[in-house]
Amino acid sequence: MIAAVQFRNFKALRAAEVRLAPFNLLIGPNGSGKTSLIQSLLRLRTLAGLPVEKMPAAEKRRADGPVIEFTFQPPHEAARVRLSCVSDLQCDLLQVDEAGGARQWNDLRARLRSIRAYLFDHYAMAMPAKREAGAELASNAGNLAAVLASRKERAPEAYAGLEEEFRRLMPEFSGMEFSEAGAGQVAIKFRLADGSGAVDADSVSQGTLYLLAILSLAFDPAPPAVVCLEEADRGVHPRMLREVRDALYRLSYPQDFGLVRAPVQVLATTHSPYLLDLFKEHPEEIILANKRGNAASFERLSDRPDILELTKEAHLGDLWYSGILGGVPGAE
Repeated sequence: MIAAVQFRNFKALRAAEVRLAPFNLLIGPNGSGKTSLIQSLLRLRTLAGLPVEKMPAAEKRRADGPVIEFTFQPPHEAARVRLSCVSDLQCDLLQVDEAGGARQWNDLRARLRSIRAYLFDHYAMAMPAKREAGAELASNAGNLAAVLASRKERAPEAYAGLEEEFRRLMPEFSGMEFSEAGAGQVAIKFRLADGSGAVDADSVSQGTLYLLAILSLAFDPAPPAVVCLEEADRGVHPRMLREVRDALYRLSYPQDFGLVRAPVQVLATTHSPYLLDLFKEHPEEIILANKRGNAASFERLSDRPDILELTKEAHLGDLWYSGILGGVPGAE
């Protein structure tokens, strides 16, 4: 897992550092660095896949140019990785600390290459998808039908668990079925619980599709090492947000669900005070992004000395919405 990320002169993150836990909920106003953090992980993934000889020369870097540094949890604590950038949009040089870290790099880079980020699109999810696109979920989940159809065939036990959880959360449906849609494509339909038939994906709610995409991640038998999910509350009724949280917890804390696999590090963003309320007992999982002027910074909520006293009298969501916690638009 990634232990911390440090930024220098990268977009609004002029001098910022953030420590990462197994599960991380990022809150804050627009332009405060949440997406920039996710973009830095994706750039790390890309450069980790390139051979060293493809990297540009280090001596061509500007001394004051944008830099992003990563440190890692055991057993890769000796590896310190630096991304150097020629601009906020082009980070093209990866360097590994030679003080023991290089020996761990080959093992670490394989995991870093499985970092994935998602921003779901319900229009894309409702469309048929080519069967060969079912290996893993696309960043917008536009191949959801192909992924689930493939999993039903190749990992029936994992699929059965997903479908059982889907029926529990959406009792109006008794399950899913898949049909050929021409040109090698597969479509998903939802069987109605009253036995009256099945409806196409473009006839169900946005929230139904978003929940199903989250479940497809949560019940993936071979999930990525790191999952970044933007707008985790998107399209979901506030009363269902606990289910969203618990599905993502299934990734980060597999032992709590009787699963034997490595934990997945999750970074999820939200603008929902209702979702934030669910983390009152776990402030160590909340990262508050602040922006003052043109500079952004990160703060882990558990580092605030007043957090326990504040949450005795109010909900976390109310404290955030009111501006008491910070991380709101217009802060000075």
